[in-house]
Amino acid sequence: MTLPTISTATADDRERVFQTITLGFSADPVSRWIWPEAADYLKYMRAFAEAFGGRAFDSNSAYFANDCGAAALWLAPGTDPDGDAIERIMAESVREEIAEDVEKFLGAMDKFHPHDEPCWYLPLIAADPAFIGQGLGAALMKHALQRCDEDGVIAYLESSNPRNISLYQRHGFEVMGEIQEGSSPVMTPMIRQAS
Repeated sequence: MTLPTISTATADDRERVFQTITLGFSADPVSRWIWPEAADYLKYMRAFAEAFGGRAFDSNSAYFANDCGAAALWLAPGTDPDGDAIERIMAESVREEIAEDVEKFLGAMDKFHPHDEPCWYLPLIAADPAFIGQGLGAALMKHALQRCDEDGVIAYLESSNPRNISLYQRHGFEVMGEIQEGSSPVMTPMIRQAS
């Protein structure tokens, strides 16, 4: 088996990266809790992914594996998602019956996020479902975590799918707790010390 090739995404790769992430999150428990209707998911997920992880392109920490079979967006220390854009997207798209739960859910995410020391943050990693099981996610993690270790900086993520927790644990992440508000699925915040 050939090892995956990891590339740093450029502006020319941007749309392909977001297409892969949108496909990869199409069965994600949290994403589909927020947008259960396919039309809503397809309408809003691309914009949400851009707001949540698009700033990775500014620090050359957007990566893809092979021919964009999987992609990961890492935010450099001191870089946050675009909170204003996320707020606008949520205000426009979230169903009234879960709006309060979503707001509390996002607030709980912020409470777990390390704010007292620099960290590399992984808001989004996903494989196109056609390429799951080929080791692309593991290769993306290994590549980015080398940079975290070289920088001597912790890494942080939230696992929105319980099936992915073991992958993150194999790469040194530890569970910090859980996030669950009202009707939401469980999200698992995880942290990794630099080695």
